[in-house]
Formats: sequence, structure tokens, C-alpha cells
Amino acid sequence: MSSLDQVPADFLFALGTLRQARCRSELHLDEIPAPSRLAPFAVALGAEVIGPGGANGAVHGPAAAALAPASGGDDVELATGRFILLHDPDGSDIWDGQFRIVTYIRAQLEPEMGNDEMLGSVAWAWLVEALENHGAPYRSAGGTATRVLSESFGTLADRPDSIDIELRASWTPATPDITSHLEAWSDMVCTFAGLPPLPEGVTALPRRPR
Repeated sequence: MSSLDQVPADFLFALGTLRQARCRSELHLDEIPAPSRLAPFAVALGAEVIGPGGANGAVHGPAAAALAPASGGDDVELATGRFILLHDPDGSDIWDGQFRIVTYIRAQLEPEMGNDEMLGSVAWAWLVEALENHGAPYRSAGGTATRVLSESFGTLADRPDSIDIELRASWTPATPDITSHLEAWSDMVCTFAGLPPLPEGVTALPRRPR
């Protein structure tokens, strides 16, 4: 888009509501390049929660983990995520609306949690309960929860195995007011990072040792 007069009024309104969202201070939120092929109009936000490291601390991602210092003490990434708002003025039968929110959250957990068959169900429950707790009206929600096992070999063989949980989800907001949706999602990222307090009725997964 070359100028604001080409941007639909509903999308401009939605962008304004994003700026009104009140997110937790532990969450570092920045605008990132938005995908160009998913919808005519889109905006994307990236988030991370950083905490103090320790002797057993690890940095997310295969490249980051390989480059992480052997000694502890540095801050580490507890959780990371992306929040993408899509808009198609013509609407979409798949979305069941003109807007669609697409999200991704990843966090590292204690290795023994990898065998917990309820892990994916708990992660999905966090999404549903976060939206309900913030009064964010939505429909047509769907997603996948994935457990990722990381094992180290060779010169990195001393590193302990780690388990990451990834949640990819999308839903259609019932109105162009996205404030409560971003606030709910930001709380979810902090929940994945293991930060208290948790919403009432939500069960916490153990955080990795540091």
C-alpha cells in the first residue's frame, strides 16, 4: 500500500485498538515484517520474555543454542511469539469474516515434561481461557500444539536434552476491536514463560531449571 487513503477504515481502526492494548511489562513487544501473501492487509508483532539465566540456562532455537555460552549468568529467552492480524475487505469463507488473527508461541520446558500426554491440551486450554478471561469475542478457532525434543551431540554433548512446546493458533475476532485479543495473547506468552500470576483456573506447567 502506498498511502493511508488506500487502507480500509476498518483496518485502520483495528490498528488503533492494537496501540491501546495494555501488555505486561515483562513482555518485549515490537512490530516485525508482516507476511504479504496471506491477506491484502496485515500487521505483525513479535514478542519475547527475557529472564535471568543460570548454570543450566539455554537460549531457544538450534542456532542460538549452539552459540550460547557454556557458563551461566546471562539473561535467557523464556518464551517467544508472533501475533499477526490479517484483513481482507472482501471477507473469507475460511476465516468466516474479514479479519483473522494468527499466532505462534514457543517456550522451553523441563525435559521430563516431554512425556506428558496432556501437554498439548494444557497449551490449548491456555489460549481458550486467556481469550475468555479478557472478554475477547471470537469464532472459528483452531490450532496445533507441538513438542520439540532437542538433543546435543559432539562438542555440545554435555548440554542437557530440552523440550520446547510450540502453539500455532488462529481465530476470527468478532469485531475490529483487537485490544482484548492482543492483551489475552500477551498474557499467554507470559504464561508460557512461567511468569505468575496465572489466570484463575489455569494449571501451570513446570518451568525449566536455571
